[in-house]
Amino acid sequence: MTWYVTLDADSYEAAREGFEWDLPEGYDAVWNVLGKHENPDERVALYQAYPDGRRETYTFADLDAESSRMANALAERGVGFGDRVGIVLPQKPANPVTHLACWKLGAVSIPLSVLFGEDGLGYRLRNGGASVVVCDASMTGTVERVRGDCPALEHVVEVDGGDAPDGDVEPYGAVLDGQPATHERADVGADTPATIVYTSGSTGDPKGVLHTQGSWVGHCPGYQMYFERDVLEKSVVWTPADWAWLGALADAVFTTWHYGRPIVGYPAGKFDPETALSLMDEFGVTDTFLPPTAIRMMMDVEAPAERYDLELDAICSGGEPLTSDILEWADAELEGVVVNEFYGQTEANMLCVNCQGWFEARPGSMGKVPPGREVAVVDGETGEELPAGEVGEIAVDHTTDDPIVFEEYWRMPDETGATRVGRWHLTGDLGYRDGDGYFWYKARADDVIITSGYRVGPGEVEDAVLEHPAVAQVGVIGVPDDTRGEVIKAFVELRRGADPSDALREEIRDVVRDRLAKYEYPREIEFMDELPQTTTGKIRRVALREYEGLN
Repeated sequence: MTWYVTLDADSYEAAREGFEWDLPEGYDAVWNVLGKHENPDERVALYQAYPDGRRETYTFADLDAESSRMANALAERGVGFGDRVGIVLPQKPANPVTHLACWKLGAVSIPLSVLFGEDGLGYRLRNGGASVVVCDASMTGTVERVRGDCPALEHVVEVDGGDAPDGDVEPYGAVLDGQPATHERADVGADTPATIVYTSGSTGDPKGVLHTQGSWVGHCPGYQMYFERDVLEKSVVWTPADWAWLGALADAVFTTWHYGRPIVGYPAGKFDPETALSLMDEFGVTDTFLPPTAIRMMMDVEAPAERYDLELDAICSGGEPLTSDILEWADAELEGVVVNEFYGQTEANMLCVNCQGWFEARPGSMGKVPPGREVAVVDGETGEELPAGEVGEIAVDHTTDDPIVFEEYWRMPDETGATRVGRWHLTGDLGYRDGDGYFWYKARADDVIITSGYRVGPGEVEDAVLEHPAVAQVGVIGVPDDTRGEVIKAFVELRRGADPSDALREEIRDVVRDRLAKYEYPREIEFMDELPQTTTGKIRRVALREYEGLN
């Protein structure tokens, strides 16, 4: 049976009024993205490109067969219902294949970035209790170095490394060789735990956000909106976003496959606007998810529509408010391409979305609430809904049939409970709703930094900076940046005898790069004689922001 979530109403208001969540009987995540499409042997699911010029094409049937082989291989290595598997891979086929294999087993996949250092990766593997890790060859060394601190970790499978086993590391190809291309699905459904995606750790350690197999469908109304409701017959989708983040897996990969359309994969390093335009030209990309930083970099490319044969219709973007110049640039330089901003978080994505075919975009606004979702601005203490124009905490109803809201923070019941007030899940973000139903972001209730679309917790960065022997105290905040939205700035108090210098700044950056993700290092470092502290000795980040003139 072919089944899609569609928004066929002529108006936003009619779509809101008529929408109902009605998942088919027997739904599971693999059926949702692979099993329900007609002609799976002919229907392309993945155009895979590589920087060295190689090109591969995978149909939905190909992905079904390979994920079955992987499911059988994981089962041989002891993975069963509820077990966790770490996936440390860039945009390569083995990445979604391993997710799908996990879900066939009823296991839980843990997407992890190839940008993580030892501390970031080790904590997440240890906390998630991963028994198997499937990693890129570029990350095998990091995985091996943290392996001793991860007691549950028993098997490491390496992608694009050698063909023969290297100690306890098994090659991906060898693991799949000889495995059957079919697998009898476990007894799974919409409520079966599927994925743990880790937050940035803005307050304390990163939290594992547990989503179910039904959660992938929850992204469909927003996806339809920001790609202007025209996806079933024509969409080809690409994003440069890391396939370790919900923003790529849900906003692009698996939601595109829900509609039986192809995604483009490309394991790039740093974003390059010319490469991006070349890929979109080559594969006829019609819709793309681009972080605001990527769009700003593309704005520096001269005459893109003349130099590249683009079929682009719509760009969606999120992570920070979009300015009017971005919308104007896309309309003029990309010849009518619309840019739709949306808002969400790891715990509950796509809470507000723009759709210019239904209502005008207002620069700076996150848009309106998609059909099937109940979002409000509330008093964070009482849960009382606030009137239009009044600033409060943005919240989503977690008691409806809407599958978008996470189940729990992994093994953190108190932290999970702290986000719930009555029927509302609190996002921790402050904003307001205007009289026309548009939502506007005001500030973060916590201290999270959003740089180049990545959410970074200052606590993690501070802990890493403190590893340098010359550092006595440190406070980290985000400061405005024209390209990245915000950059990380560290205020450092040195130990007695240490002298401030540019060389020391670079040493501190290197420490952070080695321990955390590559995007988490402080681009700006200012040495101070003394940092502002509370009476209990905590660094007062609010005072640092005031010092920067940000409050």
